[in-house]
Amino acid sequence: MDLSPSRPRPRAGAGFTLVEMAVVLTVAGLLLTLAVPRGIDMLAKARRADAVAALTRVQLAQESYRAHHGIYAADRQALGAAASGRSESGYYDIVLQDVMPQSYRAEAHARADGSQSRDESCLQITLQVDDGQARAGPTAACWNR
Repeated sequence: MDLSPSRPRPRAGAGFTLVEMAVVLTVAGLLLTLAVPRGIDMLAKARRADAVAALTRVQLAQESYRAHHGIYAADRQALGAAASGRSESGYYDIVLQDVMPQSYRAEAHARADGSQSRDESCLQITLQVDDGQARAGPTAACWNR
């Protein structure tokens, strides 16, 4: 007769059942469907800072040019390296539009071949300057404000 304390018998085929695995995979799938779009949106928002920085460099260069010449520069080349045709990280193309002696419009266009082309709410980020007064567009959200 065995007087030792009874031990639980090991289960035959110890591991996870098919039902347990299905539940875990379903929960993981649901979490991914909720998290991935949010992560993509946050990444697009973070990349907008590339356009904001480029437009800010254009604005600073334009104000410096205006301080020396009394008018805004009609083309990017007059502004030097601060106003290159592409943002620093390469997500946006930068253009000057509607340049007048006392006003201009700078635009950052998401590159069609880049990851920002999916940022539909802010494909074009703008800066309209009239007599030194700047208006950011199209929305404050595009400027991460």
